[in-house]
Amino acid sequence: MSYTSLPSVCGIGLRAPHYREALDTAPPLGWVEVHSENFFDGGSPLAMLRRVAETWPLSLHGVGLGLGSAARPDAGHLASLKRLVDELQPAAVSEHLSFNHSAQRYVNDLLPIPYTRAALDTIAGHVAQTQDALRRPILLENLSSYVEFPGNEMNEGEFLAELARQTGCGILLDVNNLYVNRINLGTDTDAVLAALPVEAIGEIHLAGYSEREGLLVDTHSQPVHDGVWQFYREVIARIGPRPTLIEWDLEIPPLAVLRGEAAKAQAILESRHELA
Repeated sequence: MSYTSLPSVCGIGLRAPHYREALDTAPPLGWVEVHSENFFDGGSPLAMLRRVAETWPLSLHGVGLGLGSAARPDAGHLASLKRLVDELQPAAVSEHLSFNHSAQRYVNDLLPIPYTRAALDTIAGHVAQTQDALRRPILLENLSSYVEFPGNEMNEGEFLAELARQTGCGILLDVNNLYVNRINLGTDTDAVLAALPVEAIGEIHLAGYSEREGLLVDTHSQPVHDGVWQFYREVIARIGPRPTLIEWDLEIPPLAVLRGEAAKAQAILESRHELA
């Protein structure tokens, strides 16, 4: 099954401060990813995104659908995403494996889920509903987390693997998130990686964390840290080259800085391509 038509090179998360420069200069970005919800209202943002989609391979990354919630996906949100996907025909569509809403309330956050059979059954239904609406498989991203639910029946990798098996979805492996969980929670990242079906991993994210009172916080406001770069090398050696994204969402630097980070990832990908 094809989860994405992105090339196995490094791209960047394209954010508003860089729209004009990117379109005016058309640098070799590999591919770009944007947050889907920023373009639901159409108008000039969508017109800009059409130009982006004509220039680079495009990935749509959702932050608001909340497929890990107990409540079903919001019908209006899903309809807006479908319109965007139908118009742009992106190379990939992804969402977070998180919860963010109930029937009465929406929370602007990516909250963790319990890794239980009951949660798996509920979330599998939400993923199937979403993929049926979009008429394509989506990628689901693992989260950074600062607490663990008691009573987990499997690790995150096993949960994602079973979700992929049941629904046909793919996996967006956020290497930074997994590294943060290793440091903060003592997550056995080797066990998580071992459980993931390699063929289902369609994309990788890299980002920079912040440190607050000894806790690593997934802020996307820093360069990728040395420990994450090393972990990324290990992951690529294990699963082979994958489309890789540099995310930077706060304290956004000049575009040249993002391109420099992408070049580091690209060098790692190319070295692995040469060994293949």
